[in-house]
Amino acid sequence: MFSRSFAAAGLAVLAAGAVHAAPKAKAAPDARADALIAQMTLDEQIALVHGVMPALMNPMPAGTIRSAGYIPGLPRLHIPDLKESDASLGVANAGRSHDDAVALPSGLSLAATFSEPTAQAGGAMIGKEARQKGFNVLLAGGVDLVREPRNGRNFEYLGEDPLLAGRMAAASIRGIQSQHMVSTSKHFAINDQETGRMIASVELPEAAQRESDLLAFELALEGGKPGSVMCAYNKVGGTYACEHPHLLNDILKGDWGYPGWVMSDWGAVHSVDAANQGLDQESGQQLDKQVFFAAPLKAAVESGQVSRARLHDMVHRIVREMIAKGLIDPPDPGQLDTAKDSVVALHAAEQGIVLLKNEHGLLPLAASAKRIVVIGGHADVGVISGGGSSQVIPLNSVHFAPPKGAPPWGQGIWFHGSAPLKALQAAAPGAQIAFDPGTDPAAAAAAAKDADVAIVFATHWVSEAYDARDLTLPDNQDALIAAVAAANPRTVVVLESGVPNLMPWLDQVGAVVEAWYPGSRGGEAIANVLTGKTPPSGRLPITFPAALAQLPEPALPGADLPNETTPFDIAYAEGSDVGYRWFASRGAKPLFPFGYGLSYSAFHYSGLKVVGGRTVTASFTVTNTGARAAIDTPQLYLKTEPRRAQQRLIGWSRVTLKPGESRTVTLAADPRLLASWADHGWRIDPGAYALFVGSDAMTPVLSGSAKIAGSRLRP
Repeated sequence: MFSRSFAAAGLAVLAAGAVHAAPKAKAAPDARADALIAQMTLDEQIALVHGVMPALMNPMPAGTIRSAGYIPGLPRLHIPDLKESDASLGVANAGRSHDDAVALPSGLSLAATFSEPTAQAGGAMIGKEARQKGFNVLLAGGVDLVREPRNGRNFEYLGEDPLLAGRMAAASIRGIQSQHMVSTSKHFAINDQETGRMIASVELPEAAQRESDLLAFELALEGGKPGSVMCAYNKVGGTYACEHPHLLNDILKGDWGYPGWVMSDWGAVHSVDAANQGLDQESGQQLDKQVFFAAPLKAAVESGQVSRARLHDMVHRIVREMIAKGLIDPPDPGQLDTAKDSVVALHAAEQGIVLLKNEHGLLPLAASAKRIVVIGGHADVGVISGGGSSQVIPLNSVHFAPPKGAPPWGQGIWFHGSAPLKALQAAAPGAQIAFDPGTDPAAAAAAAKDADVAIVFATHWVSEAYDARDLTLPDNQDALIAAVAAANPRTVVVLESGVPNLMPWLDQVGAVVEAWYPGSRGGEAIANVLTGKTPPSGRLPITFPAALAQLPEPALPGADLPNETTPFDIAYAEGSDVGYRWFASRGAKPLFPFGYGLSYSAFHYSGLKVVGGRTVTASFTVTNTGARAAIDTPQLYLKTEPRRAQQRLIGWSRVTLKPGESRTVTLAADPRLLASWADHGWRIDPGAYALFVGSDAMTPVLSGSAKIAGSRLRP
């Protein structure tokens, strides 16, 4: 039986005071910004282009909140302070005490929903909570691709495909900014691993950038219109991303016509000249070697090193977006209600859970399963969350010490207090459900031996500044799962992870569920899916390799260096063949492919019709042939185009069907997804384009082709 729709739940949560009538018509943001700047002194303009990190200050400036960022406004011109919070997955705590907030599931979980309404409702919820806490800028909108599967920040991001990541990020940004907030899009660009993030230089041809990471940002900016873009720590082609004129001036502000402002990441500014290269605002200035955009920038403007026109442009972009996004005189956001907001997190987590294996229909748990043992993963405490600046800490969270090598500035490992054990006991009151901590594989196997079902919870914590060195489960958990499965083949494994994991025990267990980092209501979401109250509908937004040897870089670049001070290059051999594209190009079989996910029902695809022209439009019918109402996500892939064979996701649809119900799906491809980047533009070659409809990137079900007219598209 379905829960009520997520979109409806999100709207209900936002109804009380969160959605407001449009303000009275005012002068266009650009004209109004220029009129305000004309009244500013040089010092006032300089004050708007640099700011502090209040969490590092004692005492903090009056009027600030302990948080990531603060830029004082200009009260005499009614320009408010910029109060910034990390917020990829909810409003981050930043060390504030007794500060409740709802934690959304991880970005990978959100991407696994393949649902833009889910992303938008989640963004609106955290935007509302942020305003209720006094913030007006959210450092959310992570768009970096999962190019390196061991990246410690992958859990914040939205998968390995540029179309999926760009569209989901855009929807989340739209939700955030519907609440009179500025959202960012970050980290621009090619910021795909944490190891050496401050010193590494990415070496990747522009065509490969444009067809992968940059395309994700382009789609996010077009669809979400974030007020700010945050540039990254790393270098690209030997130049720091925050003073990269080609990335910031030529591409972002030139080709894409981006009107907002570029803020630095915290500690990513290296010179005053960064202003000339496209950086508009220095953030968290205490983390830089010096405060470049205060007195040094003023001196540079007075000497002509930085022109008055450039400073005007920097300030204009900031003030313009404050006006356009409603930061000036916003309506009352109402009172914080985390209990109601957590409904949004619950439904998002349910939709992001991916069923990877289900032998002999072990799931959903049968009513006849009277003796169930839950093992490991601190399932009696809660669900794990990822670490770093995005850390959200609801009041019922539980803290554990960080592993060796974790960043010293981090807060350790936090479990959100939604215990799967308690949730399963509530969801299956007729069953006898026991718990074993899983610290002793032999004892856990003994506890599982006579159970009707054994459910092993396994966790893998990663964090900002803490990449996974490999993809195996830490803390001897593989041995635990193998021991339990040997004692009882009716074993279900629930993974809570921020990276794809290797599964040496896969053939021994009956079912596998990927729950990611499932957020404030994760325990209940897992229980609802395991018991069948909510059908599994998530699809993998990343490829799970069968072995590290299958990756373009079997060894993590930079991991063998003695310290974080030796610069090194990262040459991504895969180019634009990120994730599933790499596997397709090599004919390699992963453990689980991109787009994969099982259901408690079954689906049939038929009647593919393909129309060409300037792009590809495909229509086909999806039928639920099973006995349960369920959700399917058929996917449309390009297989080959006239000049090369490169697999690409070009569309998908999330379809809810009752048993026996059919629906026709029509998908039209963005022309850029058919094109190659060449000669400073998108080129679509004339000829035949082969495509297929499938349940994932490796399972073609319907095949077709279309003739496309050649064309050139704007950058």
